[in-house]
Amino acid sequence: MLDEILARLQQNLTPQQFLELEKEVNEVLPDEVWYPNAGPQTDAYLSKADILLYGGQPGGGKSALLLGCSLTQHQRSLIIRKQFTDLEAVVDGLQGILKTSDGIVRGNRPKYKSPDGKIISFQGMGSSGELDTGKQGNAFDFIGVDEAAQLPENDIRLMIGWNRTTVKGQRCRIILASNPPVNSTGDWLGTFFAPWLDPKYPNPAKFGELRWFIFNSEGKSQEVADKSVITIDGVDYYPHSRTYIPARLEDNPYLNPADYKKNLQTIPEPFRSQLLSGNFLAAREDQQNQVNPTAWVQAAIARHEQRTIPPQGIPMCNIGLDCSAGGKDFACLVTRYDHYFGKIVKFNTTQNDAGEEMLAELIKNRRDRSHITIDMGGGYGGSVWKMLKDSIGTEMMVAFRGGETPSRRSSDGKLTFTNARSQAYWEFREALNPEQDGGSHIELPNDPRMLAGLTAPTFEIRGVKIQVEPKEKVKEKLGYSPDEADAVVIAWWGGRKGLIPETMPRFNFNYVRPTRMNDKYAERREL
Repeated sequence: MLDEILARLQQNLTPQQFLELEKEVNEVLPDEVWYPNAGPQTDAYLSKADILLYGGQPGGGKSALLLGCSLTQHQRSLIIRKQFTDLEAVVDGLQGILKTSDGIVRGNRPKYKSPDGKIISFQGMGSSGELDTGKQGNAFDFIGVDEAAQLPENDIRLMIGWNRTTVKGQRCRIILASNPPVNSTGDWLGTFFAPWLDPKYPNPAKFGELRWFIFNSEGKSQEVADKSVITIDGVDYYPHSRTYIPARLEDNPYLNPADYKKNLQTIPEPFRSQLLSGNFLAAREDQQNQVNPTAWVQAAIARHEQRTIPPQGIPMCNIGLDCSAGGKDFACLVTRYDHYFGKIVKFNTTQNDAGEEMLAELIKNRRDRSHITIDMGGGYGGSVWKMLKDSIGTEMMVAFRGGETPSRRSSDGKLTFTNARSQAYWEFREALNPEQDGGSHIELPNDPRMLAGLTAPTFEIRGVKIQVEPKEKVKEKLGYSPDEADAVVIAWWGGRKGLIPETMPRFNFNYVRPTRMNDKYAERREL
């Protein structure tokens, strides 16, 4: 009977026709727990994708889809929201579907167990944004993320490893239910689902069409031809499928679109336009006092994409290294050729061998006797610094300590900084500024995490000092450490201090006169 209902739901039913069908079904199957609305919700319910993005406009039945799939298609389910307090509404929705509170446990660990043994667990991320990795050992054949744009990509990637089962024949899937992102945290969705969302994607996909992807050796998402196992450099990669199905307010027969839109219109811009349009790529408004305007960073990325190789005749002048010592954060390095930044290299390190692993990557990527700027904050850079100075000498090395006293003022000479990190980020902002004399020529690689990291921090003026938002606050906002952005900023900062290799031609792009303590290394030559 359910198959017959689903077949009828796939027809182009109006909301009124759906309600008539519902009345008919309830008379025949009064104990039927749940079935989807006609249209996109049915398409999402029946989709064969391993990872499905379902959303767009509010009111499209996203939460109901997660609950319905858990109740009818799966044995062990996990439903996640960013804020724990938001879970109450989701559990209320479950009780509304069941028309009883039997089997529902509320409190700090909400859960539902059905009479036939199905289990639905609920998890809120909490204010810290940290995923409960204690669930990593558990297997869930269904994971539903409500408002996925509020969570960072790293957490979603971690959940993929939880999506498994030992039950023969049981399907595993992940549904990301979401409105469009309203800040940098959810920008990754535009890249993760680029074939459906990015109008510039070279091979666009239709809504609901399956595409296959792997996470390659660099940890990046890469589209492949089909689900066949791919062997690259002796490593087997097992593709998973993705798709996107847009949800529309008009497809929800239980809501009055006019009334619902009237309520949405009370929301301030730019959130109102984003929610009403359901466009995941709609331009979002920058935060107040954002250090690096999004448009400036995007312009630098666009300039970079016009090239295929670094600019000819300009040697590598610096490498920025943001260190790690094991854990979930990457170590990141970026090469710099004056105004041009090469691709960001990300790699995992182990706690005991982090120094050797970072040294190996530096040696592999270094050219032209370039200087190396190492982030020494947090104590992670000490081991690689010690090894590196034995190899190239300290004259070719720059130590960046974000908490130190700043060495210069802003370009207009009016303001100083609370610490070196604030100075470094502000000087990079000045280099990106398209209104400076001659405009900005910075060229940045197209890396979504770098873009998010550069555009996440805000600043405030304290007396005559500029203070950039502390790194820990940015990490809490993004849900991950802004390592890619930090590598770029310190690569710029190191060159700005005037440490220019003697073999490097003297280019005048955005270099400032070295401070007195650095005059012994190099002297800026005006062109």
